[in-house]
Amino acid sequence: MRLAVIPARGGSKRIPRKNIKLFGGKPMIAWSIEAALRSGRFDQVVVSTDDAEIADVARACGATVPFVRPADLSNDHAGTIPVIQHAIDWFVQRGQTPDTVCCVYATAPFVQHEDIQRGLDSLLLHDCDYAFAVTSYAFPIQRAVHLLENGRVQMFDHRYETTRSQDLVEAYHDAGQFYWGTATAWLEARPIFGEGSVPVILPRYRVQDIDTPEDWLRAEWLFKAIQMETQAQ
Repeated sequence: MRLAVIPARGGSKRIPRKNIKLFGGKPMIAWSIEAALRSGRFDQVVVSTDDAEIADVARACGATVPFVRPADLSNDHAGTIPVIQHAIDWFVQRGQTPDTVCCVYATAPFVQHEDIQRGLDSLLLHDCDYAFAVTSYAFPIQRAVHLLENGRVQMFDHRYETTRSQDLVEAYHDAGQFYWGTATAWLEARPIFGEGSVPVILPRYRVQDIDTPEDWLRAEWLFKAIQMETQAQ
């Protein structure tokens, strides 16, 4: 059994009701649900939520909401892995044991069904714990600086102060879209960002974290630009 789990709690603080706020003419969560369904890789696309309105929107978009996420997994400190473990356990207790499970974030309007497909292909091909979306940093992280209390700056690592950018190892970060994993890896809480994982590399223009109103505005601009480019082709 292959399962998609979309975590979508109702208590978003910085952007109230973020999971169902309209984005590009649809509730934000609709983009993740549609990409998961279009991928054709899942026996069920499940939304894990504690919120009745989110549950109704999710069902209207084609997902199932077979359980209510418990309160202890719906606060600001609840991590992704325990939420996925809860969903897996729910199905196992009912005689439906998943073998692979993909966590798809609810606020990932740029997620593409083809990338989800590539994620499963990579997971199976490499026989690993996880396959998740990443993208490259736009600037070498080795040359990052931080701000001091006196208003000055300091490099995190002075060893790279005079190193040419092209001589530095390229760095990548989590794209915040999806995480394929074996059920065993999820249940054993194996680390996602480790040697047991393989990357699904995405272009930077299709990656935008959405945690603040500024993030939301930037995502809307990016979304419109992508739409215009697509229509022009």
